Amino acid sequence: MELQGKVIAVLPERSGVSARGEWKSQDYVIETHDQYPRKMVFGVFGADRISRFNIQVGQEVTVSFDIDAHEYQGRWFNNIRAFDVRQVDPATVGAAQAGIVPGAVFGAAPAPQPAVPQPTAPAPEADPVNDLPF
Repeated sequence: MELQGKVIAVLPERSGVSARGEWKSQDYVIETHDQYPRKMVFGVFGADRISRFNIQVGQEVTVSFDIDAHEYQGRWFNNIRAFDVRQVDPATVGAAQAGIVPGAVFGAAPAPQPAVPQPTAPAPEADPVNDLPF
């Protein structure tokens, strides 16, 4: 799945050691540009991805992510993990909101629908005695 928005928070980096070795993870919050903006927290796992994406507060990004859930002590928790984060040119965001960029993730104008042809012949008169549906 994909979501585009502005990074509004960079949460502290977490790290630890597991049976597989050292690990690092960092969470970020983005806000969409919809009429009713939504916020989403997503995580980036791995020191290499954290440094490669280099996500900063105020950046406009498109996040590609997977959603998974896990159970812990009878409760369920969602996990939204990003596998790709791309920076977006802020100039294209304003154009997309104005409906200029077709196919943009958010704010794009809907594609025009083709006109439905109207029948030219008049419909036959209904038989009031034989109007059973079967």
